[in-house]
Formats: sequence, structure tokens, C-alpha cells
Amino acid sequence: MRIELATEPSVPDHLNEDFLSVTLPASGQGGSLVLLDGVTPPRGPSGCEHSVPWFTARLGGALAELSVSRGDLTLREILGLSILRTSEVHRTGCDLSHPRTPQATVVLARWDDAALEYLVLSDSVLLLEESDGTVVPVLDDRLDRLPPHIDALRAAVRALPDGSPERAAAARAYVDGVEALRNAPGGFFTAAADPSVAELAVTGSLPRARLRAFAAVTDGAGRWVDVFSRGTWTDLFHLLRARGPQSLIDEVRALEATTPVAGKQHDDATAALLEP
Repeated sequence: MRIELATEPSVPDHLNEDFLSVTLPASGQGGSLVLLDGVTPPRGPSGCEHSVPWFTARLGGALAELSVSRGDLTLREILGLSILRTSEVHRTGCDLSHPRTPQATVVLARWDDAALEYLVLSDSVLLLEESDGTVVPVLDDRLDRLPPHIDALRAAVRALPDGSPERAAAARAYVDGVEALRNAPGGFFTAAADPSVAELAVTGSLPRARLRAFAAVTDGAGRWVDVFSRGTWTDLFHLLRARGPQSLIDEVRALEATTPVAGKQHDDATAALLEP
């Protein structure tokens, strides 16, 4: 079995808010992948005394354990139970209703000899390579279907000179506009403190006979496609297969160094490739 993983913080002296694990039961029958992208909150109070890495470590650990120990539960049930378990750890002393409470995007995959099951919530991406070589991206595209005023805010950032105070102000307005739609009707959803969000995740399955390999990337690595337009999701998958996850992250870092970005110039980046 081929397993290749790579992850980097946005800049060297920052904590990495992503979480990545692959769990293989001792029986050798199947396994699970957990990929989380912790949401960096805007400046200001979050209502919680804990950091984003604290949250992703606990949510990711719960997902990794339950995905291999509770085969009787669906992936949505596992996500809901993991969110509930994590919330109970810090409910006392933290305001979990605060819109900036720690949260994360989720990719969860579980496989055995019969099938691969998957779950995607928010903008991390799962890529499935079928037996004929077709690469199918599994996307939760709600971030791409936000109201038109968000597109206008993004365009305003890109129209202003890089490094100018006006661009910085426009970028803050864009981020604030997006944040107002997080876990809100008409917006997009992440795993925070409400277990019912699991019902909104994109889920499905693929027979093992049709699966050749699969990959997962956080949006920090996926910007190779959707920010820098270096290729399609199929091209990204082929890059991972040919040169590995670290090469993808290295390319993203080089692009970040030379190309202005609306929002965060640098982001934590994580990628995984598996051939079970």
C-alpha cells in the first residue's frame, strides 16, 4: 500500500492548524483518512480559551478513532459524534455559540475490501481515481455559490495595487463578508460545536473494484487549482502521483511568493495520496 503525506504551516514560525491522519487497523482490513483544515479566525474575541490547533487535534483524534472502531455508524454519524465529544471537552468556560469558536473543514474517508465511503464538509477536496484512470473531485461547492456581493468584494481587492492601504482595507471587507456567511443560511458550513452540521456534509461511496487511488488536499494546497490556475483537479492528482505531496506544496509556496492573493497570502497546506 502506498501512503504519502505532507503538511506545512503557512509560514515557518506559525503553528499548523491542519490535521492529517491515516489509520490502518491491525487486522489489515481497510482503514481511514482524516484531513482537517482549521479555520483561522479573524482578529478579535473567539469566545473560547483554546486554540485552533487544540480543536483540530481533538476533533481529528475522535474522527480517527471512531472511523475504525465504529463500523456500525455512518460517516455523518461519526462526524456528529466527534463534534459532540469535542464540544463536551471545552463546553465549560467557553462560549461555543460564538461565531468564531474553533472550527474546521473536514475530509473523512473509510475503506474496506468492499467499498470506500467518503464525507466532505467545506472547501477541502477529495480526489478519487477510478480504475479507468478518471479522476473525480468530490467538492462541497457552497463557498463557490455565495451571494453576488462576495464576488464584488473579491474583485475590489484584486483591482487595487498590491501592498496599498486601500487593498488591505478591501481585503478586510472581503474577509468580513465571507465570515458573515459561515454556518449561516445561504452560506457555507464547517465543523464547529453543532453536531447537526454533519447532516449537511457531502457523502457517498465507491466500490473498491472501481477505485485505483485517492487523494485529499486542504484549500491551502488546492489553491494550485482554484487560486493560481495551474491546472485542473486531474492535473493536481497526476502531480501528486508523479512527484508526491511535498512537491505540490513546494509549488504552491513558490506561487504565493510571486502572486498577490485576495485574503491570506499564505495558508497552511496539507496533501495526502493513497493507493490502498
